[in-house]
Amino acid sequence: MEYSQAHLLARDIRQSEEYQTYHGLKDEVMADETTAALIREYKKLQVTLQMAAMSGSQPDPDDMQRFQGITALLFSKPEVSQYLLAEMRLQQALADIFKIITEAADIDMSLPGME
Repeated sequence: MEYSQAHLLARDIRQSEEYQTYHGLKDEVMADETTAALIREYKKLQVTLQMAAMSGSQPDPDDMQRFQGITALLFSKPEVSQYLLAEMRLQQALADIFKIITEAADIDMSLPGME
């Protein structure tokens, strides 16, 4: 298999507006240690809550309350809000690319019960 097209895709991703915006904001936001720690906790709780939802179990109420509090705090800061939204846009673009590639390879990547 030839990988030159994959390298071109990687270059295009790095040159995309989504990537450029995300990385520009990331450097700025993560420079503040307190904000960086809150973002790490936010992402950790986000994954924990998503895993609970995917397994069909109820999320821990303390985790849910903590997540809501951290979310409100982070999104109250315009630069952090812009960073998190830019990250979501980049993740969506990458998910779209991944979907195109898996469809081309005729691979079903859906989770059981999530079709």
